[in-house]
This record gives sequence, structure tokens and C-alpha cells, in this order.
Amino acid sequence: MNNPIVIWFFGLSGSGKSTLSNLLLQRLKDNGISVVTIDGDQLRKGINQDLGFSSEDRMENIRRSAEIAKLLLENHQVVLASFITPEEAHREKVREILGSTVRFVFVDADLKMCQSRDVKGLYQNVSQGTLNNFTGISAPFDRPTQVDLLIDTNEQSTDQCLDQIVQTFFTKE
Repeated sequence: MNNPIVIWFFGLSGSGKSTLSNLLLQRLKDNGISVVTIDGDQLRKGINQDLGFSSEDRMENIRRSAEIAKLLLENHQVVLASFITPEEAHREKVREILGSTVRFVFVDADLKMCQSRDVKGLYQNVSQGTLNNFTGISAPFDRPTQVDLLIDTNEQSTDQCLDQIVQTFFTKE
């Protein structure tokens, strides 16, 4: 691969963003591609731990994350970024920072499917009233108007999704 890219996975919590990113990481490494992942959960434990979940804090979370992706990209890394990125304005900020190097992958799953995959217990916390401003329930998620690839994890297996990503972004024409 001559020109590294950023693949920005986004969607609701539980849609499969991190799962697909981690599987793609391994596949690309197995093929000799220099690749790194950055994930919203990881960054919120460190560099973004001072941010909450207001619209403004979410924007700052995405801005910082895109800047990190840009630094990695400038060091010739393929970057796999996994962030909910709930508002169209957030995705526009990513485009502004990363320009033509970013490819958006909308990992689409309906709310019921996301709730069934709730490994972190977040949806349960929302239903118990202990978690507020939760994307897709008490905070907005803007369905995208422009993406490079839509992955439907309701209908497709993980392997099918992964194959679709590889064919779209990593197969030579």
C-alpha cells in the first residue's frame, strides 16, 4: 500500500465497530501492512478522560482522536479508528482534519441487536436510569448521509463484513 489511509468505523455502541477493527488489524498485519488501531474507549481512559458526553465534549473527543489519527498517518501507518461519532458535525470535523485520507465505514445495527451485544452493560445502565446522554437513546445519533462503506452487522456475519471491508479498501484494482 503506497498511501496509508484512516478507516473510521462509526455506529452505535454494540454495532461491531471495535470487533471489525480488531479483526481487520490482524488480517492486515498478517499481510505485512503497517497498521494501528485507536478506539474511543481506550482514549477516554487516557487522553480524553477529562471529557464528558455533552455535544461539545463529544466534538472535542472526536477532534483529538482525528488529530492522533493524523499523526499516525503521517508516520506511514494505516489507522483503524473506532468511535461512535454520533453527529454529522463530528464526521465533518474528521473530514476537515484528515481530508482525502479518511474512509468512513458506517457499522449499522439496529438498537435491539446492539442491546443484545451489550458486553459492557451500558444499555442495562441506561434502562436502570444510571447512565444519561447515551447515544441512540437519550442522545442523538445522526444516520449518515455520506459514507464510503455501509456494513450491516444485523444481516452479515463478521467474516462477510471483514471481507467486504478488505475488498473495498485493500484489494488492488
